[in-house]
Amino acid sequence: MVRMSVAREPLQPIFTAHLFLELEAKLLELLRSLGPEDWEKQTLAPKWKVKDVAAHLLDTQVRKLAAARHGYKPENSKKLSPAKLATLINSLNAEGVRQYSELHPDELISRMEAASRESAEYHQALDPFGTAMFPVSWAGEEQSTNWFDTAREFTERWHHQQQIRVAVNKPGIMTREFYFPVLDCFMRALPYAYRPVAAQPGSLARFNVSGECGGSWYLYGDGDKWILIASPAGEKISETTIPQEIAWRIFTKGIAPEEAKTQAHVTGDEAVGLHILKMISIVG
Repeated sequence: MVRMSVAREPLQPIFTAHLFLELEAKLLELLRSLGPEDWEKQTLAPKWKVKDVAAHLLDTQVRKLAAARHGYKPENSKKLSPAKLATLINSLNAEGVRQYSELHPDELISRMEAASRESAEYHQALDPFGTAMFPVSWAGEEQSTNWFDTAREFTERWHHQQQIRVAVNKPGIMTREFYFPVLDCFMRALPYAYRPVAAQPGSLARFNVSGECGGSWYLYGDGDKWILIASPAGEKISETTIPQEIAWRIFTKGIAPEEAKTQAHVTGDEAVGLHILKMISIVG
């Protein structure tokens, strides 16, 4: 009984605030290395070229800092339905991209350098267990702790930088220090994403990301709902393994589920195991 209690403990918090400065330094170095033709290359985001993604990264930093300092919020997002929230976010993102993509690359980089430094200082100063300004909606939360919102912000900075790197054929940041926290944060969406999948009490679904940056995550059938637990418990009904090279693309709409299916491996209940390929850990 003691082992079962320990096994069903929830996952530990993800601390990423200390990683922002180095991640942003890698982004600035990347942007400074781009030639004029690189800024116009298409990224995995269908509507955005490289300069659009860079503009988006600047815009989201500026907006978050404005909200933190001055309480500026275009609308109370906590009261919006998921669909209306996505519409609002998409509209704000499009407006920001239009505004900042008009900047010369040198000006865009200069502004991002300042915003990146201020953003890193902001996240490092937060009480990680305090209440976040914005909840992590893609995990189904109406209220989140700062560590989770900061980790969510970290995933945004990492995956958009990765989109640029793929577009310009530069090596990605596929190191455990940076990529594992991104995966760990993305996987916090599992219980919310699995709401349509019936949870048999005591059942276990295991999800692996293969590679040196990966790991394993466990969904446990707790009554009529799924919960994330820190280590395996219960009767395993499925096990899914996804290569680390495509995992981030699955959860950020960078690869179609049918294409991802050809590279995923499932044992046991396929309906349960493959449902993760529909999981999205971003808004919009």
